[in-house]
Amino acid sequence: MNRILLAEDDSNLGLLLKEYLEAKDYVVELFPDGEAALEGYHQQTFDLCILDVMMPRKDGFAVAREIRAHNQEIPLLFLTARSMKDDVLEGFRIGADDYLTKPFSMEELLFRIEAILRRTRQGGAEQGSPYRLGKYTFESQKQELVCGEVHYKLTTKESELLRLLCDNANQVLERNFALKSIWEDDNYFNARSMDVYITKLRKYLRDEPSVEILNVHGKGFKLIR
Repeated sequence: MNRILLAEDDSNLGLLLKEYLEAKDYVVELFPDGEAALEGYHQQTFDLCILDVMMPRKDGFAVAREIRAHNQEIPLLFLTARSMKDDVLEGFRIGADDYLTKPFSMEELLFRIEAILRRTRQGGAEQGSPYRLGKYTFESQKQELVCGEVHYKLTTKESELLRLLCDNANQVLERNFALKSIWEDDNYFNARSMDVYITKLRKYLRDEPSVEILNVHGKGFKLIR
């Protein structure tokens, strides 16, 4: 059974989410604020963290940054009442796997959780040789990009996006295909978040001049190697 860390300061909503997910065979630990969520995270093992953005003591972004500093692999899902685009993008910059804007349906939350965990399982089950990117080696199974002593531990989405680029090296990776393959929806927010991840991948690879991720206007991206 998958274990979920749920950080939600609205006690009524938190209990409702906990009971619903437990009825769907998830084990859920509910925490009322960011500090309590971090304490619980360090004391137990979880498969997924669901973080409300606006919480007392520590907000969801602060909690996510501390979790990411400790673990680059655990999936993060933000719950937010905010509709500002910059807040959504900030979540993806931190390394979020997905977000939901309140109000949302229980069915949509369950769908997002299942999609995240399915991607995580598929990423862990993939077999194959490492990708060579100039002097870098990318191991998609381990979600690692390595060159000598330089070692980047990629998030799930970073790894999935880089794997798609490698699989389509020197060809155009269409934006909509990448969005639907990784985010399962090609809406505006997901498209902007993908741009954030492309920028991060470029920074990882900037010391290798033979490798470049190009924008192909109106179509998508091309990994040159």
